[in-house]
Amino acid sequence: MHASLTRSTCLLKPLLVLSLGFIEASLSFSAHPRAQTSSSPSSVTDLKSRAESGDSIAQQRLVHFLLQTDADTTGYDIALEWLRSAASQNDPGAQFLLGYLYEHGHRVPHDYARAAESYEKAALQGYAMAQNNLGSLYVRGLGVHKDAARAFRLFLAAAQQGYRTAELNLGHAYYEGIGTPRDFSQAARWFRAAAELGDPSAQHALAVVYLKGQGVPPDYVEGARWEYLAAQQGDSDAETDLGYLYETGKGVPLNYAAAYAWYSRASAAGDELASRLRKSLLRLMTPKQLVEANSFSTQE
Repeated sequence: MHASLTRSTCLLKPLLVLSLGFIEASLSFSAHPRAQTSSSPSSVTDLKSRAESGDSIAQQRLVHFLLQTDADTTGYDIALEWLRSAASQNDPGAQFLLGYLYEHGHRVPHDYARAAESYEKAALQGYAMAQNNLGSLYVRGLGVHKDAARAFRLFLAAAQQGYRTAELNLGHAYYEGIGTPRDFSQAARWFRAAAELGDPSAQHALAVVYLKGQGVPPDYVEGARWEYLAAQQGDSDAETDLGYLYETGKGVPLNYAAAYAWYSRASAAGDELASRLRKSLLRLMTPKQLVEANSFSTQE
């Protein structure tokens, strides 16, 4: 099961403020054309039988079918029956997926309490994605009573298994003092752990603590490096901040063309702050710089 994770933070010019935003696992699958599941009852029934026999490919195809088709699709009830059966047999992956479906109302009734119950069963078996998502529910008080300390323990358990989303959430918990005393050094440690695994939000968060000197020595060069890595992956907050660093020459050479290009990229993604900063910068740019900005590659 492959998780692709997304979150949004907001940095402000010139303070570079990191805002809290706990995130959950979200699922996406890229199926090979030959791996597409037919919606005929016989085909789904065959997959169910194979999945129950331990065929991992059949299991993955049923998971894809559950996530990518509508509930009224022929055979969906058969696939859901398989998932419920697997969950009842204490399969943590099935329990996690069932919780995910309930949490998001994905082809089943939206029910946070049932999501939390299903996540709990998988979390007790040490399933990191379930621990992380259950922690997120405890932070927000969805389906469970708010309990920051419990959320922190769940994030910690998942992060200690190397799950990068939980590492990022644990970093935020330390950064904001959620369920634990505020500790910028620990926040930086866990942001780095997720950043080194390639998580763009964590790279952005790590950049912020370097730029602000929180938990690590202030270092604009290192901060700009992590912002660049996050920006290359399309993190709009990192794009905006990288633009600001180029505009002010902090950690990178002063370069209005590069600043304008990064602001433009973030603005195209809907970042209003980037749009305002680009408009302000435009008043300072020469026609030559504007031509350079329009031809500037943000992949350089």
